[in-house]
Amino acid sequence: MGHREDLLEGAKRCLLAKGFARTTARDIVKESGTNLASIGYHYGSKDALLARAYVALVEEAGDTFGGAEPEGEPGSPERFHWVWSNIISAMREPGSVFRLSMEVMTIELPEVRAYLGREQREGGRGLVALLMGVPEDEVTDETADTLGNFYLTLMTGLIAQWTFDPETAPDADALTAGLRQVVEGVRKG
Repeated sequence: MGHREDLLEGAKRCLLAKGFARTTARDIVKESGTNLASIGYHYGSKDALLARAYVALVEEAGDTFGGAEPEGEPGSPERFHWVWSNIISAMREPGSVFRLSMEVMTIELPEVRAYLGREQREGGRGLVALLMGVPEDEVTDETADTLGNFYLTLMTGLIAQWTFDPETAPDADALTAGLRQVVEGVRKG
């Protein structure tokens, strides 16, 4: 690996161990075996590097269970349950990228917020692909901006609930039961 990749890998490890605010450029350099100047050369700033590392961690988290054969038919309540069960399972792990998400949501750095804002559509696209059983490149921008944003909103709320009080946060069974109630309500209306 070159310095660029080493920095990204070191930044990912630092984020999981220390979080965004407590990770310093020196931490990243120590973890990656590179030098301070290489952060600016390859990423522009420590914060830009950390933002990219965070997005890479989120993508890897999706790949963790995305490689397994999903349960249930695409778009079914069983698939919905399977996806959210895997996300919740990942949230329970120490150093969870999903718990890190709560910190990242509160960051007031314009460069970081702008970059992460641009990545929202791709996050939604990935969730739609997983839940609906289609390749990501077949998910249209319109679907990513509607259904994808719906799933991202659900995920953000779920992460917040699990961060604040894991004892009372919903599990996949409760989320799936809620989905069924919404669908029944729509059918009656």
